[in-house]
Amino acid sequence: MTIRTESRITVDGGIEDVWGYLADVRRWPEWAPTVIECRVRDGERFEPGAWVEQRARDFGWNHRRREQITEVDAPRSMGFAGTMGTSVARWGMEFAPAGDRRTDAMMWVEVDPAKLMRAIPGRALHDRIQRVSDIEMAGIKAAVESDLRAGAGSP
Repeated sequence: MTIRTESRITVDGGIEDVWGYLADVRRWPEWAPTVIECRVRDGERFEPGAWVEQRARDFGWNHRRREQITEVDAPRSMGFAGTMGTSVARWGMEFAPAGDRRTDAMMWVEVDPAKLMRAIPGRALHDRIQRVSDIEMAGIKAAVESDLRAGAGSP
């Protein structure tokens, strides 16, 4: 049984601004509550096949994790594959222009519960993933809009 969530938000910034912010994985700790540090391995480019390495904090413990970049269709979408707890997971972002310098952004997450995660009721796991995704989307919106107000834009 695959669990899938989707979170959507409209960002007051152009699609290139939103894409640029999210493609800069060093900034992920600004919006992802479990990410302490993030980088593309060995200075590789942000492209399919490259690995994103993170220092993270989940459920009270610090650890390292990595995700492989599976899709890069700038500035429309990006996708990743890795793990969530003991389970295989995939997630991605999709972007579409929403009028004058606005962007509709959607984050999707898919998890195939395995091992210990199968003990968590499906609805409870779905709702937890959804809550975190909604928090992350609000963080992305706030960061991009703050950069634009400050005149910094996204790299």
